[in-house]
Amino acid sequence: MSVEILQYAEQLARERGIRREVVIEAMEVAIETASRKKYGANKNIKANFDNKAGGFRISQLREVVESEDSDAFQGEDTHIALEDALRLNPEAKLGDFIAEELPPIEFGRIAAQTAKQVIVQKVREAERTSIFKEYIDRKGQLVNGLVKRVERNNIYVDLGRAAAFLPHEHQLPREHYRQGDRIRAFIHEVRDVTRGPQIILSRTEPLMVTRLFEMEVPEIYDGIVEIRAVARDPGYRSKIAVRSNDPHVDPVGACVGIRGSRVQGVVTELQGERIDIIEWSSDPAGFVCNALAPAEVAKVVVDEEDRNIRVVVANDQLSLAIGRRGQNVRLASELTGWRIDIITEAEESASRVEEFQALTKEFMAQLDLDEDVAGALVHEGFTSLEEVAYIPLEELASIDGFDEEIAQELRNRARDHLLQSALETEERRTELKVDPRLGQLSGLTEAISNALAEKGIGSGLEDLADLATDELLEAAGELLNTTTAEALILEARKQAGWFEDEGESGKNSAKKGQTQSRAAES
Repeated sequence: MSVEILQYAEQLARERGIRREVVIEAMEVAIETASRKKYGANKNIKANFDNKAGGFRISQLREVVESEDSDAFQGEDTHIALEDALRLNPEAKLGDFIAEELPPIEFGRIAAQTAKQVIVQKVREAERTSIFKEYIDRKGQLVNGLVKRVERNNIYVDLGRAAAFLPHEHQLPREHYRQGDRIRAFIHEVRDVTRGPQIILSRTEPLMVTRLFEMEVPEIYDGIVEIRAVARDPGYRSKIAVRSNDPHVDPVGACVGIRGSRVQGVVTELQGERIDIIEWSSDPAGFVCNALAPAEVAKVVVDEEDRNIRVVVANDQLSLAIGRRGQNVRLASELTGWRIDIITEAEESASRVEEFQALTKEFMAQLDLDEDVAGALVHEGFTSLEEVAYIPLEELASIDGFDEEIAQELRNRARDHLLQSALETEERRTELKVDPRLGQLSGLTEAISNALAEKGIGSGLEDLADLATDELLEAAGELLNTTTAEALILEARKQAGWFEDEGESGKNSAKKGQTQSRAAES
C-alpha cells in the first residue's frame, strides 16, 4: 500500500509540476473528510501518512480541560477531562491535545468519490499557486508557446503548463497567427485570479527588443555591452542606445554582427521592424545627434533648465531628421529624454538676425546709442542692461572701437537706466498698494507681482490667497506654470493664516471653507 501511494503521489506530482508532499497532504485532507463522514462531523480528526507503516494513520484529537462539568467542556467529540486524559497519557496537561488512534476506514463508493474530489481540488489549488509563482518571477522575460486559438483578434497561447493571453492591442501591426503557429512574446503582466493565474503577453513592449538582443548578442548577455535606452514604434521602427563597458569592444558593431547577422535575427522576429542602433553618450548634445541618425546635424543649442535642445540641420536633411509622420524625431526625443526642436540653417540664420535686430533696437532706446555702437554690444554677446552695467570696465573697453571713456559712459548710462526703472517700478507698486509681504513668498518674482498688480488682482497677500489656480495663470500669462501657481497660492494661504486652528476665530473657519471651495475650482 505504501509503495502504491508513493508511486501515485510521485506520478501526480510530475504531471502537475508540484511537490510530492503537496499530493500527500491533499490525500491526508481527503481521508480526514471521509473519516468525518464515518466517525462524526464534529470530531477533530487528523490523518498522517506514515512512511514506515506504509499507510495513513487516523487520529482523533481532543483538548484537555479540567472536568466534564467545566465551562470549557463542549462534549466528548472535542474535549476530554483531565483525569481521563491522565489515564491515557500520564504527562498530559490542561490545554494539551490527546491523540487517540482510530481504526482505518474502508472507502465506499461515496467516500471514495468525496476523497477523489478533495484530492483533485487541493492538487489544482497547489498547481495554480505553483504556476503563479513560476510566472510572476518570469515577468519581463520572453516565453515561447503555441497558438491555441484566435478569437476576435485576441490570441490564446499554450505555454505548456499554463495558458496565456495576447490581447489585440499588444500585437504588432500586419502580423497574423493561426492555430498551431509557434509564437514568442514578452510576459507583460501576471494576475492571480480565481480561475487561476492569468498571464498577459505582449509583442509591443520596448523591453522585448532588449530581451531579443540579449539572446542574439553574447556581449549583452555577459554585460560587456549595455543597452541604456529603448524607444519603439511597434512594428515600424525602434531605436536602441548602447554603450560598451570594455574600451576594446565596439557596442554598435557587436549588436549588428557580421554582415548584420545579429540584428537581422531581431528584425525577423519583429516582422521586419526597422532597428537603429546608436551609441549612448553622457553628453546630451552628442547623444541627441546620434539619436537623430541617419540625419546629419549641423549645430545644437542646449537648454538644460527646460531639458530642451534646438537642433539645426541643412535644408536637405530636414525631412530625414523629422522622419515619416515625425517618427524619427519622436523616437529620438523618447530615447534621450530631451525635447527636440528641429530647424533648418536658413531658419536659424533668420532667427539670429531677428534677435540681433531686436536687441540692437533695445540698446539704442535704453542707452540712447546709435546703431553701430548698439550693434557692437550685441555682437559681443551682451543681451541685457545688467550685463553692461556691471561688467568690469577693462573688459568693456577691450571691445574693438571702444576705449575706457566710452566704456565708462556706457556703464553709467546702463546703471542710470536701471536705477530709474527701479524707482518707477517702486512708485507704481506703492501706487497700486502692493503688499510688502508678497516679497516673502518663494517663487513670486517682481515681474509676476507687477503683472498681477497691473491687472488689479493680487496686490495684497489676501488677494493672492483667494485666487484659484486658473485665475492666477490667466493673470500671470507665460510667467507661471501650473505647479508653481499652485505652490504660490498654497504658500500665500499659509502666510495669511488660513490653516490655523478653527477654535481661534470664526473668521479662520470661514477662510477654510473658501480654501476648500477654491481648491475644488482649481
